[in-house]
Amino acid sequence: MKHTPLLAAAFSLLAAPVLAEEVNVYSYRQPELIAPLMEAFSAQTGIEVNIAFLNKGMIERLVAEGARSPADVILTTDVARLAAAVEAGVTQKVQSAALEANIPAIYRDPDDQWFGITMRARVVFASKEAVAPGEVTTYEDLADAKWRGRICTRSGTNAYTLGLVAAYLAHHGEADTRTWLEGLKANLARKPQGNDRAQVKAVWAGLCDIALGNTYYMGKMLANPDQVQWAESVNVIFPSFEGGGTHVNISGMALAAHAPNRDAAVQLMEFLASPEAQEIYAEVNYEYPLAPGTRPSQLVASWGSFTPDNINLMEIARLRPAALRLVQEVDFDG
Repeated sequence: MKHTPLLAAAFSLLAAPVLAEEVNVYSYRQPELIAPLMEAFSAQTGIEVNIAFLNKGMIERLVAEGARSPADVILTTDVARLAAAVEAGVTQKVQSAALEANIPAIYRDPDDQWFGITMRARVVFASKEAVAPGEVTTYEDLADAKWRGRICTRSGTNAYTLGLVAAYLAHHGEADTRTWLEGLKANLARKPQGNDRAQVKAVWAGLCDIALGNTYYMGKMLANPDQVQWAESVNVIFPSFEGGGTHVNISGMALAAHAPNRDAAVQLMEFLASPEAQEIYAEVNYEYPLAPGTRPSQLVASWGSFTPDNINLMEIARLRPAALRLVQEVDFDG
């Protein structure tokens, strides 16, 4: 049988392998923590998810790759990184009814450049032996002289510390924040050092009575046989700002500026924002889901309830440079 050129081209297309859709994720989260969700998305949609773990230099890589970047979705663990990605021009706007319905406005960019998925709180880990219930209730309390030589925390230039200082700035202004930082520094039991878990270990060891840390580290310690005793030596206290709530941060996502698989990427973002996916993601990471009507895992819920602060996270991100300047001016780490 003789084929015309048009028919020959049609047969050639039929014989060619059909390429499955895919979406490429650049993630600050380790692949093993998010793989179950990605597998569920692939099973539901037939879209393959490729994960590149980039805990350092993600924005620099996206800038260097430019329009040639294979990245479709960015996953991060801090609003400051999301804001920095927007500032660097490596994200793009997403307008989606599903994202708006599942992510409250306070946890997404006002210009729709990024969206939260889960939330963690910045809390006090208080010694069960040395701190009475109700002895610390606000962040303002941490500068009270009654805590002199009793507080442990990580570096003042750490992103988590700067987030708290920026939130304090948003509530109280620069003069009061400087005074608070000076009081907090005077109350430190040792020079700021280590990560959040190291602060809880210091409480367990009797070096201090209270420590600052993110809620999810309690889950990580309880899951580590070598650290369970640290976790069990403290109570989780949810301080609030006077006139506000408990300081929170998010794990979030953004659509890459040059996403080659845009439609599939938006589908993945909408899936990650769904209540079911948020609850799974939050349980794996010991965080709190954001969608209305969702609940944290039984373990996370056992630490207690709190009212999140009502300041938009972009305002906190905007104040980070001023927070860093104040931390350096009072020589917090000195």
